[in-house]
Amino acid sequence: MPLSTKQRRRLLVAGFGLATLFGVLFWLQRAILFPASVARVDAGAGEGIEGLQKIWLQIERGQVEAWFLPGKGVSAEAPGPLVIFAHGNGEAIDHWPAVLRHYRDQGISVALPEYRGYGRSAGSPSQSAITDDFVAVYDLLVSRPEVDRDRVIFHGRSLGGGVVGSVLEKRPAAALILQSTFTSVADLAWERWFVPSFLILDTFDTREVLETFDGPVLVVHGKSDTLIPVEHAQRLHETAKDATLVLFEGGHNDTPPSWAELWPEIDGFLSAAGLMP
Repeated sequence: MPLSTKQRRRLLVAGFGLATLFGVLFWLQRAILFPASVARVDAGAGEGIEGLQKIWLQIERGQVEAWFLPGKGVSAEAPGPLVIFAHGNGEAIDHWPAVLRHYRDQGISVALPEYRGYGRSAGSPSQSAITDDFVAVYDLLVSRPEVDRDRVIFHGRSLGGGVVGSVLEKRPAAALILQSTFTSVADLAWERWFVPSFLILDTFDTREVLETFDGPVLVVHGKSDTLIPVEHAQRLHETAKDATLVLFEGGHNDTPPSWAELWPEIDGFLSAAGLMP
């Protein structure tokens, strides 16, 4: 039965409204995924942090910052493991040296590359740009004599889980720690807002990366996470070939409730993988 004029108008209006909504989401998605303006930083950040070394990457329009924090006792004669850490989308590298001090105390160096457009870094954030910067930092640091290039660990929190997964497509890692992260941005966008995957600019498809990663994976998540539901962690755990799943009683930004509860899990994971100094 043919549609009436009224029905055709309704379909046209609905189609136009849907197309408009998808168009707005397409153009605004990077502002949503990378809210750099909420990551408050200090122009003089890093002062007084023991051993901190600043790295500046040259990009098309300015520089991108990264910090290198050597582990306790590492040297050219005694190189140690390196953790490359990627933070969440509303954070900055300034927030992490104190939290991650445990790594350094264990003799594990820490690299904190910043995202473009965040803090004191120039440029605009995107999956490809951030991945390129992390790869550049990786290459610089594994060439250092105090870094054991066979013991490089990727640790990503929230958005950072997608970042380290993307880096893993281009550079090897001995182990992967995924904390409060998603299977992919496309999955999350569809589940929360019914946005189809073809509209997503920065997919950060970590689950796909895990299908070919042979190393050990530690997946950490909060059981009550409403921003990235725990089912994402469970699917990551199921996908990885060699994975450990650790769930805490908490949401997105309070998992772990205390890092003192998480460090034994990380230490045990790295020890079992033969990656502790």
